[in-house]
Amino acid sequence: MNGLYFAMRGLIRLAVGIYFRRIERFHPERVGPDGPVLIVSNHPSSLNDSFIIGASLDRRVNFVATVQLFRFAPLKWLLSHCGVIPINRVQDNAKAMRSVMDTFEACFRVLERGEAVAIFPEGITHDDPQLKEVKSGAARMALELEHRHAGRLGLRIVPVGLTFSAKEIYRSDALVHFGEPIRVADFLGGYATDERKECIRRLTHEIETRIQNLIVHLPDLEHQRVVDAVRRLYLERLRIGNRIIGEPMSRQAGDLLLGQAIARAVEIAFKEYPDRAVAFAAKLDLYERWLKRLKIADETLAGFPGHRWLAITLWRGSLAIAGAPIAAYGWIHRFLPVRIVRYAVTFTERSKRKAQTPHAKMIGGIVAFLPCYAAYIAVFHHFFGWPASLWYGLSLPVTGQIAHHYLRNLRRLGAALRDTTILLRAPFATKRLLKRRLELIAEIEALRPELRSHLVPAGTTG
Repeated sequence: MNGLYFAMRGLIRLAVGIYFRRIERFHPERVGPDGPVLIVSNHPSSLNDSFIIGASLDRRVNFVATVQLFRFAPLKWLLSHCGVIPINRVQDNAKAMRSVMDTFEACFRVLERGEAVAIFPEGITHDDPQLKEVKSGAARMALELEHRHAGRLGLRIVPVGLTFSAKEIYRSDALVHFGEPIRVADFLGGYATDERKECIRRLTHEIETRIQNLIVHLPDLEHQRVVDAVRRLYLERLRIGNRIIGEPMSRQAGDLLLGQAIARAVEIAFKEYPDRAVAFAAKLDLYERWLKRLKIADETLAGFPGHRWLAITLWRGSLAIAGAPIAAYGWIHRFLPVRIVRYAVTFTERSKRKAQTPHAKMIGGIVAFLPCYAAYIAVFHHFFGWPASLWYGLSLPVTGQIAHHYLRNLRRLGAALRDTTILLRAPFATKRLLKRRLELIAEIEALRPELRSHLVPAGTTG
C-alpha cells in the first residue's frame, strides 16, 4: 500500500502548502534516507503536527496516534494502510492500558524493517507553545528495542521542534526544526541490570532538553511578556551583525534562533541581575500601559514619523485602490465556502481550538471550496460554454488568494492610519512614548555585553 501512502502524502503536502504561507524545513537531512529512526516532537497543533512532519520528509514515516481516530471504520482502514499505529492513552481508556505493549511491538516491527516512526512524547496536544512534560514512553520504547538487539540495531532518535507564527490563522508561517540525532545505544549502559529506570530517566531528559532547544521554551511563563517585548523592540537590531547564528539559514529559522537567545537572556537576567530585570519589567509595564491607553501598536510607533512608514502607507494605499475590483470578485466566490470552513471550526474542542483549527480548516476547505467552485464553474459553463469556463475556473483560486491578502492588508492600513492620527493629535504623549521606547532599548543595550558570554556559542565572538 505504499502507493496509497505517497498519494495521501501528496494530498497533505498540497493542503498544508495552501494553508500555510511558508513552511521552513531546517535540517531534514538529519533524519536520513533509511535506517531505523524514532522521531520525537512537541505537539502544539494536533493532527497538523503529523501532517507537517510527514510532508517535510521524502521517506515514509509511520505515526503513533490516539486510538480514538480508529473508531470510524473507513478512517480506520485509511490510517491503518498509511502506516498509522494506534495507541491507547490513559485518557482514552485507563482499563485497556495493556494495549500499549501491542503498540510498542507494532513500532518494533516497523523499526526493525529500517523504517521511521514518529511519536509525540508529551502525550497530549495543547494550545500552549511551551513544551509540556515529556513522558517516558519514547525512551522506554527505544531502549527496549535496542536492548533486544544487543545495541547493534543502530536506532537513532531525531528530535523535532515545531514552531508556528499563528497556527489558527490562514496563510501564517511554520518552522520544522530537526535536531541532531541521539544514538540510543549510548544510553544502554546498565539497562540490563537494576539501573533500567535510570537509563530511561536519562534518555527522557535528553529528549526533553533537545526538543526545548529547538523551540522557544520558557520554564517561567511570567517572563513571556518580557521576552515578547524584547523581540518587538530589539529583534531587528539583533538581525544586523549578530554572532549567534553560525550557519546560513532562512530569515524565519534565524528569527527562531534569535528568539531562543532572547528567551535564554531573559531567564539569565532574572536569575543573575534580578534588580535590573525587575526594574526593566516595571518600565516595560508602564510603556505598554500607555500603548494600551492610546490603543496603538509598537510597530506603528517605531516607524513614526519616518520615511519608511510613509512609503509603506502609500504602497498599501495604492494597492487598496488598484486591487479593489479583483478583491471584490474573489470575495464574492469565497463567501460561501469560507462560511462553511468557519462552521467546521466550531466542531473542534473549545479548550484546544487553536491547536485543532489548522486541520479543521484544511479538511473543511477541501469539503467546501472544491464543490462550491465546481458548482460555480458548471453554472458558468452552462451559460458561456468552452473555453470561457476554463479561464473562469482558473481565475477562482488566484483571485481568491488576492482577496484574502487584500482584506488582511486593508485592515493593516486602517489600523496604521488610525494609530498615526492618534499620534499626530497627541504630540506630547507621542514624545513621551518615543522617549520611553528608546530608554527600554538602551537598557537592553547596556545589559547585552554582560549576557553575551551566555548566548554566543563557544568558538565565536561578539
